[in-house]
Amino acid sequence: MHMADALVAPAVAGTMYVCSAAAAGYSMKKVKEINEIKKIPVMGVMGAFVFAAQMINFTIPGTGSSGHLCGGMLISAVLGPYAGFITMIGVLLIQCLLFADGGLLAFGCNVWNMAFYGCFIGALLIWKRIMRDGMNKKKIVVASVLGCVLTLQLGAFSVVLETTASKITELPFTAFLAVMQPIHLAIGLMEGVITALVLSFVYEARPELLWTGNCNRTEKGKIGRLTYRKTIGMIGILAFIIAGVFSLYASAFPDGLEWSIAKMTGGTELKSHGGIYNLADKIQEAFALFPDYNFRSSDSAAGTSFSGIIGGVAVIVLCAVAGKAVRAFRNRKVKKDE
Repeated sequence: MHMADALVAPAVAGTMYVCSAAAAGYSMKKVKEINEIKKIPVMGVMGAFVFAAQMINFTIPGTGSSGHLCGGMLISAVLGPYAGFITMIGVLLIQCLLFADGGLLAFGCNVWNMAFYGCFIGALLIWKRIMRDGMNKKKIVVASVLGCVLTLQLGAFSVVLETTASKITELPFTAFLAVMQPIHLAIGLMEGVITALVLSFVYEARPELLWTGNCNRTEKGKIGRLTYRKTIGMIGILAFIIAGVFSLYASAFPDGLEWSIAKMTGGTELKSHGGIYNLADKIQEAFALFPDYNFRSSDSAAGTSFSGIIGGVAVIVLCAVAGKAVRAFRNRKVKKDE
């Protein structure tokens, strides 16, 4: 669902940058207030996992389309909405700059559509509410599927609104909405099942890793099968296996947004021209060392695997830097208050 710059006007792009930045600032503040510094290592590993999972496009049967995880619901069920949102921004930023996945001008839109709904609507309104009287696997499945379906529908609807408000394409609102919502309903269901499987593994391995909104109650006597380090380590190893190996078998069909555009226009790409669009393209081109998750001017399998591994490492490093920045600001505040 990564939007390209050609879909958004500068005014809409600027508005969504402000909205996403406000949510990011609030999240940073909340992370500092509730002292979630201990989550820094988990932020990096979960960020790498979501990055890897987004490389795997799965085919939607009978449509000629594919989908991939957004990951907001998955990551916030482990990290909570605030640390989860910051981590998702890191994932999307690496995708945008290093791999030219999603437009630089449209980055604020993509953060809102793919991260905000999953982390705040999915985690705060669905996950937290369902887990308030205790956690078990049945609740995990229900929350995962319901949360992914709802938040992906909201994200798809926002894409249509942002595109329509931009008025730079000929995609009519009603017709665009009519193709976007059903295909993303199918993608949301698939994401919900995958999210439920991953979170169920975490629940069995180390249930206290899951976020429950300050209500860390699980089934009576529930004990994790693995240590904290082993659980995080397994997720990290799986992330790099997915990125380096399974990414080679991703569906070649266009994703839900590209498929919807093709249904309307006959093609999957829209071109943008003009000063600010050209500037955004040049900046992105300068940073994009592995455009389309491969070596430049190459379609080799080695390039895809290398891109996945490098991307995972980049996400871990970025999350570590962000975590240290939060820790430094918090320590400075504590010293001032003493």
